[in-house]
Amino acid sequence: MNGIETDRFTQVCKVLTQAQPDTGQTPKEVIWRKNKTKLYRFSLPGVEIRHRVPVFMLYAMINKPYILDIEPGNSFVEHLVNEGFDVYMLDWGEAGYEDRHNGFADYLYDYLHKAIERTCLHSGQSQVNLFSYCMGGTIGAMYTSLFPEKVKNLVVLAAPIDFGHAPLYNKWLDPKSFDVDKLVETYGNVPSHVIDFGNKMLKPLTNFVNPLMHLYANVGNDKFVHNWRLLNKWVNDGTDFPGQAYREWIRDFYQQNKLIKGEIVLRNRKVDLAAITCPVLVLTAATDHIAPCAQTRALLDLVSSTDKKEHNYPVGHVSLVFGGTARKQVYPETAAWLAERN
Repeated sequence: MNGIETDRFTQVCKVLTQAQPDTGQTPKEVIWRKNKTKLYRFSLPGVEIRHRVPVFMLYAMINKPYILDIEPGNSFVEHLVNEGFDVYMLDWGEAGYEDRHNGFADYLYDYLHKAIERTCLHSGQSQVNLFSYCMGGTIGAMYTSLFPEKVKNLVVLAAPIDFGHAPLYNKWLDPKSFDVDKLVETYGNVPSHVIDFGNKMLKPLTNFVNPLMHLYANVGNDKFVHNWRLLNKWVNDGTDFPGQAYREWIRDFYQQNKLIKGEIVLRNRKVDLAAITCPVLVLTAATDHIAPCAQTRALLDLVSSTDKKEHNYPVGHVSLVFGGTARKQVYPETAAWLAERN
């Protein structure tokens, strides 16, 4: 190893052993909580609310939602607040062993619906603009079908809807070879590292090797290193998947694709995506390997809305909300779509 390589290696080691960067810095207050779940309301000094219908941000259960507020200048939350929106966010929290029996019915009715009711009470409005990303988009679409009166506009970002368009997942999770019941019985809640490993194995070279190779090649670029550290922190900051919800996610969604068949039933109510009539904006990422475009855009054919549109961007799953394309295109175009319908 020559001197240049030794210096780079030393710099990489320094980056990997530094304290984690600050994230989620837009000022917020907790206005409601239930067990581990918290409801945030964001604000910025001197910024007035111009669009009264609140934006309710909903993310997946298996990652921290601060990817939507990663840092000042790289924050979907900050952008919407600066555009005059009243922004709220549901943080599911980290499931404990006592949550292992919670399924989607529990989370939609007892957590999400209660949080949206509290948002309406706090904002003085009767509806929300539901902004839902990744698995949060799947949950958001289900919620809108069950409580259409509560959602004025629905924005769905990179969310699996038609689970028949997940080639590797469909093979790996085939019920003949994947015993979801045994996994849940063994763990209770499925550990975050199990979920993370499965997601990364979709593109193992890209996810396990390339990040370190790119860091090594660009370790002298301060901007690159800063962004790498932000994303690396979030990617490795997952949460455990509540056991019963995971069982349903695998069995009912991936293995049986019940959502698009209208066969999901939560507390004796059928989830019928055709019940969605509000304006719908679907955001897809052209190179998304977590939720391929075909999975997400299927929603447009299932809803009854007449005002529906897709915005497709030449990025991957996370770059839809973090990075240059997100800042320059996704943030302003989404804000403009909401403002026109507010």
